[in-house]
Amino acid sequence: MVSPKLVTAAMLAIGDELLSGRTKDRNIGHLADVLYLAGIDLKEVRIVGDEEEAIVEALNALRSRYTYVFTSGGIGPTHDDITADAVARAFGLACVHDPLAMKLLGEMYDRRGIEFNEARQRMARMPEGARHIENKVSTAPGFIIGNVHVMAGVPQVFTAMLETLVPTLAAGSPMLSRAVTSPFGEGDIGTQLAAIQKAHPETSIGSYPRFDGNRFSTEIVIRSREEAPAEAVERDVLAMIAEIAAAKSAK
Repeated sequence: MVSPKLVTAAMLAIGDELLSGRTKDRNIGHLADVLYLAGIDLKEVRIVGDEEEAIVEALNALRSRYTYVFTSGGIGPTHDDITADAVARAFGLACVHDPLAMKLLGEMYDRRGIEFNEARQRMARMPEGARHIENKVSTAPGFIIGNVHVMAGVPQVFTAMLETLVPTLAAGSPMLSRAVTSPFGEGDIGTQLAAIQKAHPETSIGSYPRFDGNRFSTEIVIRSREEAPAEAVERDVLAMIAEIAAAKSAK
C-alpha cells in the first residue's frame, strides 16, 4: 500500500497591529481552509511584531521544519514594513528593488497619474533572485524565495495572491473527514475517546463540545487520509456511545 503523501506548512503573521488588537487577523483562517482543501497540513502559526530580529528568528525556525511557509503583512510602503528586509536577511541575500516589480508598479502609478515616489518604490523590494506572486488587486507583487511565500496583510490582497499561488504548490493527499454526534459531554466520553485515538494513531480525532442551554453534547470529528482507518474509528466511536448509553440506562 502506498503511504499518503504528507505536505506540511506554517504561517507567520507579521505586524504590531495584530498583537495590539487594532487589527483582527482574517488571513490565518482563510489560509487554513485553502490548505486543508489542497491536502496541505497547516501545522503551526506564529504572530510576530514589526521587529526584524523576531521575524528572522521565526522564519528560520519555520522554514527548516515545514514544506512551505506563508507570511502575511509588512510588504507595504511605510517605514515599519520590514518583511522584505527580514526575509532577505534570513536567507543571507541582498534586498533589492526588483526590476520587473519596479516596471509593473511604475506603469500602474503612471496610468493613475500618481507619483511613483520613494515610499511606493519600497513595495518593489524583495530578496535578490526572488520570484513573484501575482497581485491582481493592487499590482505590488508578493514573492517566493526558497520555500517561503511572502504575501500582503490586507485580506483582499492576501486572498488574491493565495488564489494564484496554491495551484503551483505540490499538494499532499487530501484529508477525509467524518463527524459523529455524541449525546454525551466530554466528561463522559473523554477516557474512552483517548483510548480509541491511541488505537488508531493514523487518524486524528477532535471533540467539540456543544451546550443547548440545558445539557452538553459533543461533536466528534474523525480525520484521516484513508477511508478504512476513518471507518474503523467511526465504528469504535458509535460502539462507545452505545456502551455509555446502556450503562446510563441501567442505573
